Amino acid sequence: MSAHVPTREAAPGPWAAWSPCTAACAGADGPPVPWPRAVRRAGAFAGVLAGALADGTRLGRPDLLRRRARQVLDALGVRLRTRSTALSAGGRTGTLLVANHISWLDVLTVLAVEPVAVLAKREVGTWPVVGRLVRAAGTLFIDRERLRELPASVAELTAHLRAGRSVLVFPQGVTWCGGAGGAFRPAAFQAALDAAAPVRPLTLGYSRASVPSTAAAFVGEDTFGASLARVLRTDGLTVSLRAHPPLLPEPGTDDRRALAARAHAAVAATEDGARRADGARTGPGDRTGPAARAGRADPTGLGTGTGTRAVHGARATRTGPDV
Repeated sequence: MSAHVPTREAAPGPWAAWSPCTAACAGADGPPVPWPRAVRRAGAFAGVLAGALADGTRLGRPDLLRRRARQVLDALGVRLRTRSTALSAGGRTGTLLVANHISWLDVLTVLAVEPVAVLAKREVGTWPVVGRLVRAAGTLFIDRERLRELPASVAELTAHLRAGRSVLVFPQGVTWCGGAGGAFRPAAFQAALDAAAPVRPLTLGYSRASVPSTAAAFVGEDTFGASLARVLRTDGLTVSLRAHPPLLPEPGTDDRRALAARAHAAVAATEDGARRADGARTGPGDRTGPAARAGRADPTGLGTGTGTRAVHGARATRTGPDV
């Protein structure tokens, strides 16, 4: 989706997820909003975070979590465009939701449609403010630095799916400045196979005035503060979410790699479809849409939404939003 074509470098190591995108890939599109409006947005954003902290463990309630996610997008002036009122496929198990990964706004976008569990690195649960929020929201955690713990993480993911709880994973394991980016890493898909759970591919995209935008991208050595400031000063930013038909694991045919490839193909085939094909639009002050009614390295193969950094040379990639 991005108009920027980054220079590709050799990927580091056989285990590390990698993206060629650097902080230079992310940029404001068009004239910025006036500073007074940006300051008002920042105040509204801080107010929503304060309210979420005051919610305590109640934040894990689906209705409240959806409302808070929606309020953050509204406070930042980000419109949500989707036709989906729910993302889980239904049935006796939960759904493994898998999406391309661009920004820390990705998680908020999904939660604004349907509150689900999110897989994140373990350290996020210890961070000031953010740690309290993600623990209260029912986040699952993984230790990305210990590959020996991967089977236990897959087992926990499997248990959640078998219990009927849907989980959001970013299988690229790293953020890209737009589009479907790199291949989906397969580990999380083993949980779907073990639980006989459907997989729902999701396409996320960001645009401004119907043109693909990198303003929301959170990649390379970009800091959360710089990314937040860029979003605050971007006028007319829209995030689009397209839910593709669920994929049902085929016993005897699908292994985790084949299932991951099928899911990635669904996202990559229509990586611009989320912004052009979904007609329902919601945004600040608009409560009529369906949602209102209702790069960092990852050696584990589980996309985690973590907000950590793995440096190779002078560069770094990101594996997820600081939310």
